[in-house]
Amino acid sequence: MAAEGTVEGGDLLERLKDSGTVKIGIASEIPFGYINDEGEPDGQAPAIAKVIFRELGIENVIPVPVEFSALIPGLKAQLFDVVSAGMFLNPDRCAQVLFADPDYLMLDSLIVPAGNPEGLGTDPDMDPYRQIAEQGLRLATGQAYAEIAYAEDAGISNLLILPDQVAGLEAVQQGRVDAFAGTNVTVKTAVEGNNRVEATEPFQPTLAGEPAYGAGGFAFRLSEQNFRDAFNEELHKLKDSGELLEIVAPYGFTEAEMTDMTREDLCP
Repeated sequence: MAAEGTVEGGDLLERLKDSGTVKIGIASEIPFGYINDEGEPDGQAPAIAKVIFRELGIENVIPVPVEFSALIPGLKAQLFDVVSAGMFLNPDRCAQVLFADPDYLMLDSLIVPAGNPEGLGTDPDMDPYRQIAEQGLRLATGQAYAEIAYAEDAGISNLLILPDQVAGLEAVQQGRVDAFAGTNVTVKTAVEGNNRVEATEPFQPTLAGEPAYGAGGFAFRLSEQNFRDAFNEELHKLKDSGELLEIVAPYGFTEAEMTDMTREDLCP
């Protein structure tokens, strides 16, 4: 058996083809991955997964919902076969799992009270995270979200960690925090139809003075490079044909979120 952390080829793909079923880890985050009213996996990442796994000869896609922070531990523990949750690629995660190339690139946004009383994100020359820090405002974000690092880097001390964007929206409505930070599509989806809150304009977060690219993709165990490579090959076919955008458009994704970045760009 290889040492912990060793990248291997693996034979999981062949076993999944034989069984005809793959388990995907999701985090119940609209629009990235969730279970719909019919009990089926739905959202941006599961929609991509269904198409690619069908091409790979695997017809049945079974969702396994866990907390976002449990996705990588659950993958390592073999509770599911792949993380299908729009997970951002970053160096810490890249050291633990094998990512496919990202299937989207996204800016951040904030849920704020209707009217945006603090004017967050309205100054193009001011990073909203630094604005929150300088004004001593209260910020919330989701458990294990990349936005935690952005907030801490900006010097925000009043940071509340909540389970997800639904809890974040409630915290803003109740006045427990001044804003909730998440990806642009997550925030836009959360505030839709709610006249008590709104989304700020999308903005580029920074980390250590450099742009922090919110590029997400599918994650595989380190022992399953063959599986990752086969998935990645099908993903690029969807990108090249334009079908990827058609698949994810119903979930609020646009041409602006499509990207040619690779895992090598994000996993030093």
